Amino acid sequence: MGVVVTDAEVTLADVLSLRLAIDEPLEDGTELVLRHRTTGIERDVLLGTPGARAREATLAVSLAPLDLSAGRWDAYLRRAGKRSRLRSVDPGFSLDHLDAYTLCKRTLAYRSYRTRNGYLALKISDAEPVAEVRAIWFREGRFEVMGLLAYTGLEDDDSRHEAVLTLDRRQTQARVSATATVQGVRFHAAVSLVDVVAADPDASGTWEPALTVQDVPAPLRLGSRLDDVDGKRRRLHYPSVEVDGVPIRPGYTADDELRIEVGG
Repeated sequence: MGVVVTDAEVTLADVLSLRLAIDEPLEDGTELVLRHRTTGIERDVLLGTPGARAREATLAVSLAPLDLSAGRWDAYLRRAGKRSRLRSVDPGFSLDHLDAYTLCKRTLAYRSYRTRNGYLALKISDAEPVAEVRAIWFREGRFEVMGLLAYTGLEDDDSRHEAVLTLDRRQTQARVSATATVQGVRFHAAVSLVDVVAADPDASGTWEPALTVQDVPAPLRLGSRLDDVDGKRRRLHYPSVEVDGVPIRPGYTADDELRIEVGG
């Protein structure tokens, strides 16, 4: 039986919606199997016969009741005790959809995608509120950043919220802060690089940015995860600038959190 996913999406209600191109209708007893890539734990859903059309079928699987943990889950079809990985031609990526998905408060975020080898998989991650970075600049002696507030529950409207961007140097307890602009769920902030160097003039090291926003209980870490680029620490390299002879460069951690490297 030939089955290929032609369209895959996790809806705002955390339902995995699939459109399949098939050679023949799926038989009763066919199961969708999700297997955790690291632990090998499996969850299965009985599909039955989704339709009588021999060339196409649609499926909708609610993910929350399956108790899926964070990580990557590969998708299989199982019939009569035999299973095969579910092929996909849909890259499963839409930045607009991801932006809309982050407007709700969630504990887990589900995303469907196509693996490098052309199979359907799910990426599941913890969904704590964060400040998602969309652009970074070093200009006119300032560090500027803009982006999107994710999983905070704030409305994407024209309302303004008081906010402050802070840069912290944990090793020396140094801190620099500046007022940030937050409208709806969009933010923009700028910090003087002269102030950053002056706050800790004798030390080189890493500064950690965070955004404190009115009506959001805890400071938001700045990072970049809501796209299709994993491993930004290796893939994204920004040019450095010099302030009073001190080199400064933005970069990412292994977990795709934003950092500012000063000196060194």
